[in-house]
Amino acid sequence: MADLVQALDETFDYAARVVKGVRPEDLDAPTPCTEWDLRTLLRHMTGVVVNMGRGAAGEELLADLNGYELEDDVGVQFSAELARTLAAWKARGLEGQVDVGAGPMPVPAAISVNLVDTSTHAWDVATATGQDAALPEELAATILGVAEGFVGPELRQAVGIGPPVPVPDDASATDRLVAFMGRRPR
Repeated sequence: MADLVQALDETFDYAARVVKGVRPEDLDAPTPCTEWDLRTLLRHMTGVVVNMGRGAAGEELLADLNGYELEDDVGVQFSAELARTLAAWKARGLEGQVDVGAGPMPVPAAISVNLVDTSTHAWDVATATGQDAALPEELAATILGVAEGFVGPELRQAVGIGPPVPVPDDASATDRLVAFMGRRPR
């Protein structure tokens, strides 16, 4: 379980780097999430991170994840929310249940959702802005294993995750992860 927290910490580092690379003129760009432009994706992504931290801390959750207001420097704002959320998970401990917006669930399950959502959407942001989207190989393989443990047909349908996309046997761990999450690797 401590490995999940370590993977989340590394994922947050990756996501912070990517979001810091977003320029104001990028915000209306299309993303791999075809229904969202970059601004909407960043609102969702930040809202999820905020609710994860609030849930871990036992605080009131945001009512509308996708309505989270972005500040002028979204990179600084996002990094601050990542730091708060990681601190909340570390302080929370790994036992018991937590509500991060989908009803009570075991803490490891909630951290798993945070890990997969943040890494996948950070890849979306990197792709939309032309940045290097590759996660560290070992981290991507870990996240893929976590995602395979809970992302099934019912969840895909409920939250709009597309079906897995075929990739070659020699695809990188990042490509296998995003393909599993319904995205076409670049």
